[in-house]
Amino acid sequence: MARFAPQARYPHAMIETFPHASALADAAAEAITAQLAQAIEARGRASLVATGGRSPGATYDRLRAAPIDWSLVTITLSDDRGVDAGTPDSNVRLLRERLLVGPVARARFLPLWPAHELEAQAIADMMPFDAVMLGMGEDGHIASMIPGDPGLTDALTTEDMMRPVPAGLGKPPVARITLTLSALTNARAIFLLIAGGAKREVLRRAQAGEDLPVGRLLSQAKAPVRIFWEPGD
Repeated sequence: MARFAPQARYPHAMIETFPHASALADAAAEAITAQLAQAIEARGRASLVATGGRSPGATYDRLRAAPIDWSLVTITLSDDRGVDAGTPDSNVRLLRERLLVGPVARARFLPLWPAHELEAQAIADMMPFDAVMLGMGEDGHIASMIPGDPGLTDALTTEDMMRPVPAGLGKPPVARITLTLSALTNARAIFLLIAGGAKREVLRRAQAGEDLPVGRLLSQAKAPVRIFWEPGD
């Protein structure tokens, strides 16, 4: 892989280590709750970018008990798969089952897929996002900015908000839509949730300068990134 020279304020974001998944979820939910509560106090509203995958589920469980007025919060996703929202591969389904229930059902939710111009404008109006949640794959991908995508460089450099991702990449290898790096970093705080030794090694390589999507996230200067890691099984 190529290497790049980190030049931003956050190229070596501190990795906050937790002994197990439950402790990580507690800390992440507390931090995200505080970020949203601060936004509501300051501006009367808050915005949250949620994410899919295995990492955030327990954090979502805890956020459901957050003592904030969810009717003042707008939620969207970092990315999604081009599948029906009722199927297991849909990030919307994950949110509906783990986050958008109970008090959080009062939040306004804006899906990415299928793309609609009105919803795209509403997502743009959320920026800067108050809190962005992300996971990371063992290939260093974030959202659906996946190594091997011929459009990856564009997604990492464009000022546009969204990009489609062709089928054949990622797991499952279905067509996707993703917020771009520019959109994700138009944020007041980013929370990166990861687990396991293999992903810790990917982070080490990215922080050392290997040109991975997560490395571009860590080397940018627009938004601070907090990394939450637990060793996994």
